[in-house]
Amino acid sequence: MRTVGGRRWCAFAAAVLGAVSLLLTWTSLTAGDPQLADALAELPSADVHRDVWASGFFAWAPMLLLIVTGLAVAVFGGVRAARAAGLPQLWLIAAAVVAVLAVLGWFTMGWQFGTEQRALLAESGVAFAAGAGRWLGSAAAALSLATAVLDVRAARAAKPGSGRRARRRR
Repeated sequence: MRTVGGRRWCAFAAAVLGAVSLLLTWTSLTAGDPQLADALAELPSADVHRDVWASGFFAWAPMLLLIVTGLAVAVFGGVRAARAAGLPQLWLIAAAVVAVLAVLGWFTMGWQFGTEQRALLAESGVAFAAGAGRWLGSAAAALSLATAVLDVRAARAAKPGSGRRARRRR
C-alpha cells in the first residue's frame, strides 16, 4: 500500500470537522433592537437557533457527502489500485460539489422559513445569521477542496510520462 500521508489526514480531518459541524447551530435569528433581542431570547431555543436538520437540504447534504468522501479517501487513499482508478479525481469532484452546495447554503439560509415568515421577520428587523456549524462546515469544505486539488496535482505528477520533462520532449 502506498501512503498518501498528510493529504489522507486532511481528508479525515475534513470529515471529522463536517461531523462536528452537524452537532452545532447552523442558523440563528438576531436582532439589533434590544427589545426585539429580549423577545427572541424568550422564544424556545429551537425556534431561534436551528440545527443542521432544520436548516434545509443545503445544510445537511454537503456535510454528509463531505463525511463519506473524507472517510473513503482516508481508508482507500493508500491503496495503489484505488488511486490508479481515479480516487484523487473523484475526491476533487466530490469536494467541488460539497463546496458549491455549501455556498448555495449561505445564499439560501432564509429559505428554511416560509415566505410569510421571512417577510414578517424582515419587517420586524430580525436577521438570519450563520451559526458555528455553518462556519465550521464551510471551513471543512474548503479544507477538503484545497487538499483534493493538491492530491490531484500530486497524482498527475507521479504518473509516468507526465511532468515538465515529458512535455518538453513532445
